[in-house]
Amino acid sequence: MRRAFLNRVSDMIRNEQDTTFFTVDIGMWAIRDVLKEFPDRCTNVGIFEDGMFSIAAGMASRGLIPTIFGIQPYLIERTLEQIKMDLAYQKLGVNVVGTGAAVDYPKYGYSHYCAEDVQIIKMIPGCEFVAPGSAKQFIQLFNQSYRDGHPTFYRISDHPNQEYDVDVTFGKANVIQKGQKATVVVVSIMLDEVMKVCKNQDVTVLYYTTLEPFDHETLSENCPTGKVLIVEPEFEGSLLYDVHKALPERALQIEQVAFPREIFRNYGTYQEKMEYYGLTASHVEAALNRLV
Repeated sequence: MRRAFLNRVSDMIRNEQDTTFFTVDIGMWAIRDVLKEFPDRCTNVGIFEDGMFSIAAGMASRGLIPTIFGIQPYLIERTLEQIKMDLAYQKLGVNVVGTGAAVDYPKYGYSHYCAEDVQIIKMIPGCEFVAPGSAKQFIQLFNQSYRDGHPTFYRISDHPNQEYDVDVTFGKANVIQKGQKATVVVVSIMLDEVMKVCKNQDVTVLYYTTLEPFDHETLSENCPTGKVLIVEPEFEGSLLYDVHKALPERALQIEQVAFPREIFRNYGTYQEKMEYYGLTASHVEAALNRLV
């Protein structure tokens, strides 16, 4: 996904005169030619995330289309005041692309984790949150939304889906399959793991890559039993409010496969962490069995 994003940025800067790009000492080598050729619109600002947000906001206020790039916890947690005041309050369209979500950088420890990203951004009115499951989906979602005038956060991952790479539309969920026993709401890079379990089951699978705004209508129309399994690569409960909002006045039975709400103090590989915290097909199967 990172390569697809940087290629898209290079194309954008070369061909769209009203676009700008800023990064914080990450990804420079891949776009070094663009940084050199367009120093007035394409800049490495150094380790200065909060300042980068304010610079981008200033450019957006003058009608430019800024895109900024960094590591997810530093883009979201370090810059929360700038997100709130410079972007959301001012209603400015800035595209924020973050890598290293949740536990994508396992060897660097807790400072590089960000399982809380979805909840933080969803609590700031006017912001959008996009979580593609593949490089193709990032390009589709970015092209559909990068000029919509909203602060839009794109979470990219180094661990995309390999088998299920469907076309996606900003703001809409995909109905992967329909069934009667339960509805599985699956987010982003978890689709492959979910389909290992669900492809031969009598359950509905809804695939979400836009988490804000959330597509309540598709869930409302595809939940015949009130039994819902939420599978999301972020803190558990990140989409719980939206699931309840989509299904008002209904008795719900909900299971969740997600990161637990705790500080991650252990170490290991990415796959070891996904197994330890229960984000694998076997855990999806166990949760689905409890549900149905």
